[in-house]
Amino acid sequence: MNDRRLLVSLCFLTLPVSAQVAPKAGFSGEISINMGVASSTSNLNTSGSDTINSLNQSASSDTGFILAPLGTLTYTFGSNLNQQLYGGTSRDDIAVGTLAFELGYRYHFQSGTSVDISYLPTIVSGEEWADPYLLNAPRKETDVDGNAYRLQISRLAGLPIKLDLAYADKDVDNDEYVGTELARDAKTWYMKSQYILPLSKQSTLAPALTYTDHSADGNASSFDEIGLEISWFTAVERNRLALTAGYSKRDYDQGAQLFDHVARSEDVISLFAAFERPNIMGWKNWSLISLAGYGQSNSNLTFYDESQYIVSVGMNYRF
Repeated sequence: MNDRRLLVSLCFLTLPVSAQVAPKAGFSGEISINMGVASSTSNLNTSGSDTINSLNQSASSDTGFILAPLGTLTYTFGSNLNQQLYGGTSRDDIAVGTLAFELGYRYHFQSGTSVDISYLPTIVSGEEWADPYLLNAPRKETDVDGNAYRLQISRLAGLPIKLDLAYADKDVDNDEYVGTELARDAKTWYMKSQYILPLSKQSTLAPALTYTDHSADGNASSFDEIGLEISWFTAVERNRLALTAGYSKRDYDQGAQLFDHVARSEDVISLFAAFERPNIMGWKNWSLISLAGYGQSNSNLTFYDESQYIVSVGMNYRF
């Protein structure tokens, strides 16, 4: 669903074990501030070089300091404390390396099944090059707008299974390839099925299968993607560790004339590692967090090769 993945992994994926979504009614939440270094190598990144000289050239790198606030605010209500309104970035998403700001509603059934319905106002929006393939002249940026909607079901039929379904639409304001095989306005369907496997009292393994159907106005911009992901969560005394690795295969519907009608195909890998230590320096609601992540997309067309990494450290506060 989201092409812009933040290489972040801070905490544990947890499953509800009672009819409550929180121990008390009212507002609660958390906020974290992360500082670090991030780098992106991509011919499509608007933070990189605005001028390219060949469609066969390797991308330039853009590296810089980041200051990233994350967090969530929830309001719990209902006679059994089984309903919740929330806004922000959930721990479940951050744990597998996805930044997704959501506004949503959660209902938790007595059986243990939890259903979330949410709206993601920022996951599609951003900026892209109006003409990513312009040679020997500065490329201009254009806005990208869109909406995304999501349905999550945890502990489906009482089993340790989580389904994540989403739909998004994308509109490129000034797409200079409108009406061609590279037109980028699109609709995307995303599905993720995850199985939660406890290994011990301290460790959990969570393999997942993902599928994405990206249907763009241009066939050379449309693709299907199938992926595998596995996460491992463990705790040693007060220390918490989360590791996530993913691989996916992305195949485009047809080739574009710009690339001699060779259909684009990509192998995508991602690696995440994170550490959290709660109650740092005796501060009850504070945690030290640190993370490192790497992602890479290898294409049969050199122009589309991408890679990115991030290393950061920060503090998280719960209230």
